[in-house]
Amino acid sequence: MGRDHWKKIWVGSAGNMVEWFDWFVYASFATYFAGAFFPEGNDTAKLMNTAGIFAVGFFMRPVGGWLLGRVGDRKGRKAALTLTVTLMSASALLIAVAPTYAVAGYGGAAVLLVARLLQGLSVGGEYAASATYLTEASAPRHRGFASSFQYVSMTAGQILGLGLQIVLQRTMSTEALHSWGWRIPFIVGALGAAVVFYLRRNMLETEVYEETADEGVGHGEKGTLKALWAHRREAFLVVALTMGGTVAYYTYTTYLTKYLSNSAGLPKQTATLVSFCALIVFACLQPLAGRLSDRIGRRPLLITFAVGSTLLTVPIMTMLKHAGSFWPALGLSLLALLVITGYTSINACVKAELFPTGIRALGVALPYAVANALFGGTAEYVALWFKDSGIESGYYWYVAGCAAVSLVVYLTMRETRDIDLGRVGKDVPEQRRDRLPVS
Repeated sequence: MGRDHWKKIWVGSAGNMVEWFDWFVYASFATYFAGAFFPEGNDTAKLMNTAGIFAVGFFMRPVGGWLLGRVGDRKGRKAALTLTVTLMSASALLIAVAPTYAVAGYGGAAVLLVARLLQGLSVGGEYAASATYLTEASAPRHRGFASSFQYVSMTAGQILGLGLQIVLQRTMSTEALHSWGWRIPFIVGALGAAVVFYLRRNMLETEVYEETADEGVGHGEKGTLKALWAHRREAFLVVALTMGGTVAYYTYTTYLTKYLSNSAGLPKQTATLVSFCALIVFACLQPLAGRLSDRIGRRPLLITFAVGSTLLTVPIMTMLKHAGSFWPALGLSLLALLVITGYTSINACVKAELFPTGIRALGVALPYAVANALFGGTAEYVALWFKDSGIESGYYWYVAGCAAVSLVVYLTMRETRDIDLGRVGKDVPEQRRDRLPVS
């Protein structure tokens, strides 16, 4: 891969990292600020309130997917990526200055809700814009490898959030963290987004977009719902193939720390350290799996994930609940994250490879956001609901069931590795490029 390709990947990934730092610190610091915005009650009820607001952000993602996907297809990937990071910076700043329940009653929760709606709008477009940008910016033989950096950057954002949490846990008292220390990561996120805004203002547009944006869709229909409806089969495919992956991903990333603390009984500091170490290994696995998909195809990895998640979720979650200490919890977490790498490492390029250039951003954004609103964003809330109802193991079967549904899709979908991005949607009998040797 040439220097220009690496530069595009770096800029796209850096912005994605900050976006997801802001998105995930809400979840990772929720145990500290849950009591700040709601009246006294049991800890699980407070977490359910904050998890509910977390889920609401996901329901804004389809709107962001439609709006920013349209911008990405009509104005370019650069324009959409710049807008998403602007919205994310504003939302992080709102959370940082939100008044507590003691100061403004439920007014603070209202500010928190508005901020999460803005974050949902931003992330709803960020995923598709970065997925299409990273896929289009890479050489055809390296699309799986290049697009895997989306989850490297997403995970890096969470690692930074957890790392900051570990530092704050060791340098501040628990009382200070609950009182005001939880605001620090949101201030950091807002400042980081300002830096990325500058980087994205100077980023290069992809050649695929510049050369083929008007092909595969009708004249003047770039980024429209009408054009997307013409590719509705692919859109429904994105929803179905996302279902199992997004539930598993949020279970073993954003919910894992709470589960280890609230259900397995590990100290908060230990639970955070387990997540931090597991995610570092997880991030390193993404490019390796992406590279493997460039050699053997996307479907084998997706099928491996779905089979593993269907069969192993119940035993892994059951053993995690009784892990008891750092090393068993880390080992089980790594096993779970290894399984879902088959999905996370390549799902971005698989979805981008389904659509023509003129509808690619919206085609990835809207159905993916719908799937995340229905399954990913509600995963933590569903898990806490099962726990609060006294049937926590029911959630394990729920995750396994979602993976089983996606397995059916993976077994029946076509391979996308050899698709020529510039010819997707053209009215020709052959859309696959000649296979090139992978170096």
